[in-house]
Amino acid sequence: MDLLKKDAEFIWHPYTQMKDCRKFPPILINRAKGVKLYDKQGNFYYDTISSWWCNVHGHNHPKIKSAVKKQFDALEHVVFAGFTHEPAILLAEKLISIAPGKLKKIFFSDNGSTSVEVALKMSYQYWQNTGKAKKKNFISLDYGYHGDTIGTMSVSGVDLFNKVFSPLFFESFKAPSPYCYRCPMGKDISHCGMDCVNALERLLIKRSDTICGIILEPMVLAAGGMIVYPKEYLSRAAALARKYDVHLILDEVATGFGRTGKMFACEHADNIEPDLFCLSKGITGGCLPLGATLTTKKIFNAFYADYKKKKTFFHGHTYTANPLACSAGVASLEVFREEKTLDRMKEMIPLFHRGMEKFRDLTLAGDVRYLGMLGAVELVKDKPSKKGFPFEKRIGLEVYKRGLRKNIVLRPLGNVIYLFLPLCIRKKELEEILDRTYAIIRDSDYFLNK
Repeated sequence: MDLLKKDAEFIWHPYTQMKDCRKFPPILINRAKGVKLYDKQGNFYYDTISSWWCNVHGHNHPKIKSAVKKQFDALEHVVFAGFTHEPAILLAEKLISIAPGKLKKIFFSDNGSTSVEVALKMSYQYWQNTGKAKKKNFISLDYGYHGDTIGTMSVSGVDLFNKVFSPLFFESFKAPSPYCYRCPMGKDISHCGMDCVNALERLLIKRSDTICGIILEPMVLAAGGMIVYPKEYLSRAAALARKYDVHLILDEVATGFGRTGKMFACEHADNIEPDLFCLSKGITGGCLPLGATLTTKKIFNAFYADYKKKKTFFHGHTYTANPLACSAGVASLEVFREEKTLDRMKEMIPLFHRGMEKFRDLTLAGDVRYLGMLGAVELVKDKPSKKGFPFEKRIGLEVYKRGLRKNIVLRPLGNVIYLFLPLCIRKKELEEILDRTYAIIRDSDYFLNK
């Protein structure tokens, strides 16, 4: 209690209305193992959202811990301008070896937002360096979300998170999202025709001469509501980027490192060759903060010139390529190889998807969607009309509270309850999580509809 009093006195938590903490204080976690978090009283909670989508191999993985401890004894940090070190070199080599398309160069940063900011600035400056000064804008999806810094918010579209800051944004253009449950074109999914891609092309026809790039989260719009969309949309959007000579920027901050059943989500679609590729979250297995922006030699070469030409990419962060974080990243990729994580997921994913399908019969379940080891249930007040619950109802908070009483973390995205599971999960743990989540949503029916 003494620590929680100090927390209330000194700390401002992210994405939290701090007044809520007076009645519902944060849970004091003091250790973790595998897919479980433990509080000071010894209670456990299933970490079903991978500690904000970053934990991959489970908490306290021995190989990653050992690598970080070993690195700490040698070098904890050094400026990455004018210096380099082995963990960064080895991690860069490993990432390039598994990256899609023609990605050959890596720029390190320290989180997801910065990895996207780097991509936006690289794209913009590329066109400036190559004499196409009119290219100054970006296209993104209206349900996409790419981070909390000014540039990333400018290319995001979730009003609740960023509307208050909109006067600070630079201009960008929004295309309708492939949100099949709530089709922006008003079509039934059985008669789709991918008209939302046609809307994207119309925007490119009109503005491609001023567009630097298209930024997308491949296959899943994460913060927008875990919206899983067809791989055909991604393929066609990528083809449009090539056709209209704009960069394809893929934000795999949330979807990378096995979450969707592939190492990277863009691998679900054909012929995807990003110009810029953003990574963070799972890059270290969820152990330490790190970001990376991968790009092609073509883009890199547009910056490679005599200093006097002023084509240098003047961007950096104090903890760029931190040796401890890079050593964790190297170890995490070795865990993928040694534990055959992706092969193991081929057995777990069908079990997970069958479990998710059972949610469809729940009164509150308007839509059930899933890909790989992430799944979501969109709660609605009325199934036939797809009418959701009002903002002030805070149904997600109620489900979250009920989840904690059942030892499970169900942090919501508005009216969407989702699972974003660590890849180390075992069959029994998966079954328990699905059973508890089902029961919580089922038993919330009376309260939420009264």
